[in-house]
Amino acid sequence: MSIEARAARWPAAEVSSIGAVCSAHFCSHFLQLALAPLFIMMRADLQVSFIELGLVLSVFYLFSGAGQVAAGVLVDRFGADRLLLAGILTQGAATAAMGFAPTYLLLLPLAALAGLGNSVYHPADLSILSHKVAAPRLGRAFAAHVIAGSIGFGLSPIVSGAIGAHFGWRTALIAMGLLVLLVGLLLAVFRGPLRAPAGRTAHAAAGGAPISFLQVLAMPVVLMAFLYFTLTSVALSGLQSFSIVALQEGFGAAVALATLAVALFQVGNTAGVAIGGHVADRSAQHHQIAMGGLAAAALFGFLAAWLQTAPEVTVGLIALVGFFMGLTTPSRDVLVRTAAPAGATGKVFGIVYSGFDIGSLVGPLLFGLMLDHHHPRMVIAGAAAALALAVGTAFAVRRRPG
Repeated sequence: MSIEARAARWPAAEVSSIGAVCSAHFCSHFLQLALAPLFIMMRADLQVSFIELGLVLSVFYLFSGAGQVAAGVLVDRFGADRLLLAGILTQGAATAAMGFAPTYLLLLPLAALAGLGNSVYHPADLSILSHKVAAPRLGRAFAAHVIAGSIGFGLSPIVSGAIGAHFGWRTALIAMGLLVLLVGLLLAVFRGPLRAPAGRTAHAAAGGAPISFLQVLAMPVVLMAFLYFTLTSVALSGLQSFSIVALQEGFGAAVALATLAVALFQVGNTAGVAIGGHVADRSAQHHQIAMGGLAAAALFGFLAAWLQTAPEVTVGLIALVGFFMGLTTPSRDVLVRTAAPAGATGKVFGIVYSGFDIGSLVGPLLFGLMLDHHHPRMVIAGAAAALALAVGTAFAVRRRPG
C-alpha cells in the first residue's frame, strides 16, 4: 500500500511517526547481521579464529541485552526520541569504525559500543509508537515495526556480502555504518515525528508521581511479560539457528530442503505479523490471540517433532509454526503496552525485551546440548515446549496493573 493511500485513511502525523520509527528499526537489524558474511575475509586478514570472531558478536549482544534495561529507564527520564537518535548514531559510527580498526582487539570495544547503541531501539521505538499512534491502529503500527526489522535482517547479509566480495570487509562495514549514520542524521533533522513526552512528564500530566524502576520490576505482570519474551526467544533460537542441522540428522532432509525450512519459517512469520496487526486492531482480547497463536504454534511444533512423515511435511509444519508465532507478535506488544503504567512505558519495554536477549543466550546452549547428545528431534520438540509454556505467561499479562 502506498504512503499516499495509507495517509488518506490514517492521520498524516501517525504515518510519519510510523515511517520514522520503522526506518530506525530497519537500521538496527541492518547492522546486526553485517559482520557474519565477512568472517572468512576478516579471519584471513586479521589472522584470528572463528571463535575470536564469534566473541565479537557475543560482546555485541551482551551489551545490547544489558543496556536495554538501562535504556528503558533513560527513555522515561529524557525522552524516547533523544535516546533513539543517540542509539542510531552510536551504532552507525561504531560499525563504521570497525572498518578502520587496525587490530582484532579494537573490534571488541567497538562491538560493545555498537551493542549499547542497539540497546535503545525497542524501548524507544515502542514508547514512541505508543504515544504517537491511536489505540485502534496500534497493532498495525507494531506489526510494521516488526516487518521493518525483518527487512533489515533480510538485506543485511546480501549487502554486506556483496560489498565485501567486491571491495573488502573494511569497506563493507564502513559503507553500512555510514549509511545508518546518514539515516540517523536525517531523522535528527526531521525530528518532529519522533518527539514524544518523557515518561515523568506523561505521568505528571496523568496526575501521578513518577514510577521508579524497582516499582516496575516488582510488578507481577511485568515479570510475566519478561518470561513470555524469554520463552518465545528460546523457541525462536532453536528454530532459526538449529533446525537446519536437526532436519538433516533427524528427519532425513537434504541440505537444500532444511535451508528452505528456515526461509519458509521466516516467510510464515512475516505473513503472520502482517495479518496479526489487523487482528490486534479488531479485538480487545489480545491475551486470547496471543494464547491461541502460541498454542497453535506449539501444537504444530510437536507434530513436526514426532510425526514419522516425509521431511517435506515437516518443513510445512515448521512454516506454520512461524506463521502462528508471527500472528501473536502485534497482540503481544499491545499487551505489554497495556500493562505499562503511565510514564513507565520505556522501563516496561526495556525490562520485557531484555528477556528476548536472555532467551537468545540460553537457547543455543540448550539446543546445542541436544544435538551433541544426538537428539535432533528434541530441538523441534524443545522449541514447541517453550511455546507451550509461554501460553500461561500470555494469560498472566492480560490486565493492566492497578
